[in-house]
Amino acid sequence: MKEITVQELKKMIDSKADFQLIDVREPHEYDACNIGGESIPQGEIPHNVDKISKTKQVVIHCRSGKRSSNMISWLEKNAGMTNLYNLTGGIMEWAKEIDPTMTVS
Repeated sequence: MKEITVQELKKMIDSKADFQLIDVREPHEYDACNIGGESIPQGEIPHNVDKISKTKQVVIHCRSGKRSSNMISWLEKNAGMTNLYNLTGGIMEWAKEIDPTMTVS
């Protein structure tokens, strides 16, 4: 599985790179704090595969990296996608390394 660090993601955001960012946490988690990604909770991924780009780089994240890793494995196996990257450490790592003012529950 391909991974990306929070520092690499920050550079992509700052440079306005053309990629898709997907947050697979639950809506209440997303509402509490997010980094601007599209909210598609993990349970809805199988029903929303068509919303995930097959041509752009797609970064998928959750709280710590476990749920996003599971969803990437599922998408690679069931949808044949090869353009997916897991955010190492998830939003917890983002809060720690990039935005220490962010509160992650």
